[in-house]
Amino acid sequence: AAGIGTLKARSIAPVAGRFPMPRPIAIEDAEGCPAFAGRVVRGVTNGPSPDWLQRRLRAVGLRPISALVDITNFLSIDSGRPLHVYDVAKLSGGLTARRARAGESVLALNGKTYSLDETMTVIADDAEVHDIGGIMGGEHSGCSEATTEVLIEAAYFTPERIGTTGRALGINSDARARFERGVDPLFVVPGLELATQMVLDLCGGEASEMVVAGQIPDTSRSIFYRPSRVLGLAGLDVAEDEQAAILTRLGFGVTTGDVWQVSVPSWRRDVDGEADLVEEVVRIHGLDRVPATPLPRAEGVAAPTATPLQRSQRRLRRVLASRGLDEAITWSFLPPADAEAFGGAAFSLANPISADMAAMRPSLLPGLLSAAARNMDRGNASVRLFELGQRYLADAERPTAAILMAGEAKGRDWRSGPAAKPDAYDAKAEALAALAALGAPVQRLAVAAPADGWWHPGRAGRLVLGKAVLADFGIVHPRVSAQFDVKGAVAAVELYLDALPPKSRKREAWAPSALLPLSRDFAFVVDETLPADSLIRAVAGADKALITAVNLFDRYSGPGVPDGKISLALAVTLQPTTATLTEAEIEAVSARVVAAAARLGATLRG
Repeated sequence: AAGIGTLKARSIAPVAGRFPMPRPIAIEDAEGCPAFAGRVVRGVTNGPSPDWLQRRLRAVGLRPISALVDITNFLSIDSGRPLHVYDVAKLSGGLTARRARAGESVLALNGKTYSLDETMTVIADDAEVHDIGGIMGGEHSGCSEATTEVLIEAAYFTPERIGTTGRALGINSDARARFERGVDPLFVVPGLELATQMVLDLCGGEASEMVVAGQIPDTSRSIFYRPSRVLGLAGLDVAEDEQAAILTRLGFGVTTGDVWQVSVPSWRRDVDGEADLVEEVVRIHGLDRVPATPLPRAEGVAAPTATPLQRSQRRLRRVLASRGLDEAITWSFLPPADAEAFGGAAFSLANPISADMAAMRPSLLPGLLSAAARNMDRGNASVRLFELGQRYLADAERPTAAILMAGEAKGRDWRSGPAAKPDAYDAKAEALAALAALGAPVQRLAVAAPADGWWHPGRAGRLVLGKAVLADFGIVHPRVSAQFDVKGAVAAVELYLDALPPKSRKREAWAPSALLPLSRDFAFVVDETLPADSLIRAVAGADKALITAVNLFDRYSGPGVPDGKISLALAVTLQPTTATLTEAEIEAVSARVVAAAARLGATLRG
């Protein structure tokens, strides 16, 4: 239809019957099964299907079973015509499409027994039910290698009845999916002819005459169509002769005039009105040709605006993606056990989709941990994910960003040796980068111990600004990561977006100093329990006008350092502002640095 190739029309020649149909076909439920066609083929030999048929079935994910069954599966996929084949030796009398009776049940081909009721259409013989009409066949009348005589059934089932029955029984089969959406009613007889010919070709035998019970539904309809609607609805100017050619190639009948009359082919149950025909023309002409045209703004409608939180989230997404993290979108619903690992759910659903989606998440980390486990189970050696979403706490919904790193932080390399694993400092670096992108004063942040039990003690921290908690970071507790089947250390961050301080309205322009900075190193001996961050903050505050950066570059314990003590070496950067610093001024700043450290019990290392 798109003009790429030429359709190979398939001719379906009727198969002449060699003997009268020996088994009667009848319909007692015309509402559920308007048409029922069948014929018997005797003298068949059922065995493995030929290689070409098995290859085609495997290519679409189906398992070859036997020639007779493979034929029905092939035609269901190849021609959209579900069929069923019964072993005649296992039938008592003929077949009837009727309503199920109270108390009836059927053992289906999937090995499960289903209880039926009067709302369901079934195919039954004189003794029992053999088929849930249009959904699944029964086990008792199925074909085997001993089968020598078969009855091939091709029927049309009402889509509404199929949907109701399938939902009631909880069966999702290929036949149900096709009948529920509407198969071609005019292909009942041609489909049976195709199946008969394939059975004769692959299994041998001779066919009876065909019997058709009921009335094949007349679904013929015409739609009034204006070619100008393509421009009005899709913004494409497609010539009328091209529109007629497209619709004709798709199987529609076109009668032109001031208003066209288009007849819809029987297999297009989805085409119902003029807009559907516009869609057919546009998709063949090319959706990529539809121009991107903004709609005019109606008078009085305000221009679109984004809230400060939305703008911050957009900026955060770009920053985290630029740092090599992949965005994930996970469910807001969790299994209750997963929520319990993160403090428990404040809210549970009264009518959850399933038992595993009953709790509202108190944290974004459970979803990321589950995603990491799935990725690592599939061979992904390094998982770096982030997500923006809501946490559902007892007092409110909290906008949150979460980061998770698992597996290899850096791959194996001949220069660096074994693959490195993410640690708490990787998590801290990501947290600080994210907060800096959001405008938080990262130089003023303090590190405190985490308050929640799902963090690894001693390998996690909390970034605070005064009393406000901006983020938690570190290694997830091994007990929690093991609960989610994530192997190895997991570094993670949770950023609490609603706790960020309001940004300054004015950002100072960057003005690099004309004077060169200078650096001085200090090695302090401190108690091993003293957080390095406390020492860094104390030194940085010794002279806020000149000291622009303090970096920890060495940590040492051993000979030369008393027991219970460690040596922390700091590089202090001084930035002159108006004139080059004299030696006396540098010594004065150094003295203030030593004095600030001494207030924490630190002494210069000799």
